[in-house]
Amino acid sequence: METKVHWVDVLTPLPTGPVRVAVTERGVIGATFGPGDMLHETRGEVVGAPAPAGDERAARVAARLGEYFAGRRRAFELPLDWRWTDGVQRQVLQTLERTVGWGETVTYGQLAARSGAFEAEVEQHLAARAVGQIMGSNPLFLLVPCHRVVAADGLGGFGGGEAGMSVKRWLLTLEGHLPPTLDWDGPA
Repeated sequence: METKVHWVDVLTPLPTGPVRVAVTERGVIGATFGPGDMLHETRGEVVGAPAPAGDERAARVAARLGEYFAGRRRAFELPLDWRWTDGVQRQVLQTLERTVGWGETVTYGQLAARSGAFEAEVEQHLAARAVGQIMGSNPLFLLVPCHRVVAADGLGGFGGGEAGMSVKRWLLTLEGHLPPTLDWDGPA
């Protein structure tokens, strides 16, 4: 059965510009930087057309993301469609979404342990690296807050190279985890 997926572009103050969010009848299924095509590689599903005018789900998503970027919303409270995740990836991402709130961070290793997704005999650094890869494959960027997962000795990485790291810093500054710099352009 084919999943009907529509997208909405949400203007943001992020260094990368707008965020594209994909929605289904179940909820948000994907989010990415900018207006590029969304392709879920393991299932070959491509996000089709923009959400039709008047689509309440898309309007709710856009409004809640706008409130978040304005500093007026700390939780999105939107239904998520987890179909583009599975197995250990889903377990780790659901643990992150459930247990790490606004302004909090967790290390890759702490999230690995908290999720219970890895065998006890798996070395801690290997589990932490696996969590890093899962964060890089997170189809629900922002809504499942991979920006809140950091290295034990610093910020760690973020998808999209240096532009992605700018987004991670911006989001952690918005949420009060990092102090604003003189050139920060977020809400007062």
